[in-house]
Amino acid sequence: MTDILLSARNLSVRFGGVLAVNNVSFDVKQGEVFTLIGPNGAGKTTVFNLISRIYTPTSGEIEYEGRRLTEQPPHRIASLGIARTFQNIELFEHATVLHNLLIGRHTHRSTGLWSEMFFTPRTRAAEIEAREKVEKVIELLDLQHHRDSMVAGLPYGVRKVVELARALCTEPKLLLLDEPSSGLNVEETDDMAFWIQDIQHELGISVLMVEHDMTLVSKVSDRVLAMNQGEVLALGTPREVQAHPGVIEAYLGSIDDVSSLRRQSTGRAA
Repeated sequence: MTDILLSARNLSVRFGGVLAVNNVSFDVKQGEVFTLIGPNGAGKTTVFNLISRIYTPTSGEIEYEGRRLTEQPPHRIASLGIARTFQNIELFEHATVLHNLLIGRHTHRSTGLWSEMFFTPRTRAAEIEAREKVEKVIELLDLQHHRDSMVAGLPYGVRKVVELARALCTEPKLLLLDEPSSGLNVEETDDMAFWIQDIQHELGISVLMVEHDMTLVSKVSDRVLAMNQGEVLALGTPREVQAHPGVIEAYLGSIDDVSSLRRQSTGRAA
């Protein structure tokens, strides 16, 4: 039995005359944290949107558990076991944290209209099960004190955690995290790293992440794929990728530029 959960092969997508992603291939293994890095405009979020079926690739294929994901409609993705957070938080701000998380259970509802209208024993049992699942996520992410709070009144860092919690309430096999540390302070980023590790080790969920914070990337990632201008630069462990000359150049300029900056810095220090 293969340990590959998701496989992208020769993915390309063109928007008019712009080739946003060009011949990108990678695999995400069962139970690993796989991270996409690269400068702004590298094509990372576009890859996420291809997996989420927001976009359709111009060429190439995506397979998930042996199923061709590119043949699935967008509304089927969550029920297949793929959940996602967004760089810009997408929550129901005028609902409580609890209600937002319960919405994440919609893919597991098996009761029909009449059953819910008359609140039959089957519907009551489904409501109890949904609440129990949500409470476990609330406990995991330490959201007890915010359970009944309106999302609109919460600090930004807490809302990021609520969005993560809602994604977990769908019980995914693959969790897509789009810049989970964006807008967080150092302490909140450390907490995020801790929770990602718990999600991987305690829940056994595979994580595909887009992230700019290299400290977080190094702390939680098993493997890293570096992209630039829609193409693959390097693939390997965090240490291997960060030491790759192409990655250094993409972030900091040419090797000569980096050497020049170091000399200037040394001169100023003297």
